[in-house]
Amino acid sequence: MTVYFIQAFIYLAAAVIAVPLAKKLGLGSVLGYLIAGVVIGPIAGVVGQETIAIQHFAEFGVVMMLFLVGLELQPQMLWQMRHRLLGLGGLQVSVTALLIAAIAFAFNQPPTVALAIGLIFSLSSTAIVLQTFNEKGLTKTEGGQSAFSVLLMQDIAVIPMLAFIPMLALPELVAAAEHAQTAAEHHEELSLVAGLPTWAYALAILGSIAGVVFLGMFVSRPLFQYVAKSGLREIFVATALLIVIGIAALMSLVGLSPALGTFLAGVVLANSEFRHELESNIEPFKGLLLGLFFITVGAGIDFGILSSNAALIIGLTLGVMVLKALVLWGLAIIFKIKDSHRWLFALSLAQAGEFGFVLLSFTIQNHVIPIETANILQLVVALSMFLTPMLFILFDKVILPRYQARADDKPFDEIEEKGKVIIAGIGRFGQIINRLLVANDVPTVVMDLDATQVDNLRQIDIKSYFGDATRPEMLHTAGIEEAAMIVIAIDNRENTKELVHYVKHTYPHVKILVRAFDRGHNYELRKAGADIIINETYHSALELGGEALTSLGMHPFLVEQKKHAFNSSEERTSTMLYENWLKGTEGEQYDQDFRKLFMQLQDIIKEAMQQDRIDRHNSEERGWTPPPKGYESDF
Repeated sequence: MTVYFIQAFIYLAAAVIAVPLAKKLGLGSVLGYLIAGVVIGPIAGVVGQETIAIQHFAEFGVVMMLFLVGLELQPQMLWQMRHRLLGLGGLQVSVTALLIAAIAFAFNQPPTVALAIGLIFSLSSTAIVLQTFNEKGLTKTEGGQSAFSVLLMQDIAVIPMLAFIPMLALPELVAAAEHAQTAAEHHEELSLVAGLPTWAYALAILGSIAGVVFLGMFVSRPLFQYVAKSGLREIFVATALLIVIGIAALMSLVGLSPALGTFLAGVVLANSEFRHELESNIEPFKGLLLGLFFITVGAGIDFGILSSNAALIIGLTLGVMVLKALVLWGLAIIFKIKDSHRWLFALSLAQAGEFGFVLLSFTIQNHVIPIETANILQLVVALSMFLTPMLFILFDKVILPRYQARADDKPFDEIEEKGKVIIAGIGRFGQIINRLLVANDVPTVVMDLDATQVDNLRQIDIKSYFGDATRPEMLHTAGIEEAAMIVIAIDNRENTKELVHYVKHTYPHVKILVRAFDRGHNYELRKAGADIIINETYHSALELGGEALTSLGMHPFLVEQKKHAFNSSEERTSTMLYENWLKGTEGEQYDQDFRKLFMQLQDIIKEAMQQDRIDRHNSEERGWTPPPKGYESDF
């Protein structure tokens, strides 16, 4: 028992030291885990043969990850992805497998071995890629979405690969195995399908998949409701693990990929009202096990084999990654993935994947690839995974800045029309304003510095221009001299303030409406000369607060009164706070006197909330039916 505690301590200590350091250096957590594994394994030698056993356990992190991925994908979403899933993903797997198989065959590998190698290296690392996408915020990009489609297809393709690989067995390896019986052969893994004829095996697989779907659709909800009534969080955690582990065990018993089975279960449960609870319970286990898996990959690198075959292994690794990147680049052209998204797509999937270890082990068990060859290929898989975080760094530091610079160098659009209102910034905030004005026949001129956003809006018939509203020449071509007002909704605090100051002093007849990020920004804009300032979260928070009061049982009429009283008090107190803020120098606007005044004004707002305004309706409240007599006292 002591040995297990010591091993656990070593792995956790390595992760705690290496990963934060790697993140701080901008290398990403995955590379931190891999480096930690290399240090405690091949370099320091503090972990040994148990690494392989731990890796099999840690692979369950991949199973959990695919379960969580499935929870995010509703069946209709998968149907919408079918073209990229089958087209982009299917072509990547098949083309890559055939090309690598052809090259292996050209280097004197038997046809069956060459084909098995092609299948193994056609897969990429779902664990590394999705983890890095989440960390770097690349999941929702065009390149990220395309890469996800390919990864999903690769994971699905593992099933037919597992069924097909035994057919590639080499007769000489089978014969050698029959003459070399060992004790290990008496400890075969449990299987429900061993020895079954092909038709029975197919029925067992279909029955298992149908069982997973049935349990997810009809049994899971009553089970979750039963467990939820207990009110014990740890039992819900146990239930979540029960589902994932049970499905993984079932898939293993019928010879299928546990990861694919749990992914299917996740898709089935994607519409469940317990989905978010499942995610929150599984996520910590997934993250820890994935980290452990990456450490074992680093620790499992055999420097003895690597040093004796260094040129071969490094050459194979780089060759596989370059070939896969070229195939992905070609597919990106065919499927019209452009600019930096094409680079992200090609570089992110250029490595071999964790399922490569699974398939290599499977090929050895089924006498498809000789053990000596498999050992070298395992190092190629591990080394390619080790190099992947560096490709992401290359993308971040070299490729992406060039495309951003190219976008910055793009000439601004020629504005061909004038508008009564100029809108600077067409993000979510600016879009709502523009739609409201256009719907009421108010002509607008819309500008934004994000060329991609402008292109997206043009595709849905929202006319906008690529341009920098903070440049005087752009305001001139937009017709600022004849405009009645300008609405400023750009995402840069300083640029917003400078634009307000410029327009107020140069075109004093133009009314300035502006979005503020917070109270301090509001004061800065008021000082710069803005006419109307709206804090971006104020009204939405006030509305939601009103809904909260209504849901707690307060009559809607009283809620409207409270909201109006709060808003009026906030406007009065905001003026007082602003005048006090003006008295302070920079860095002292929020001194002790300001904070004391803020707390006093909060008391004023609270008193206003307690006043009975039943006799003082305003025009905004006439549509509301007053509460019955005595309602407030009952509440």
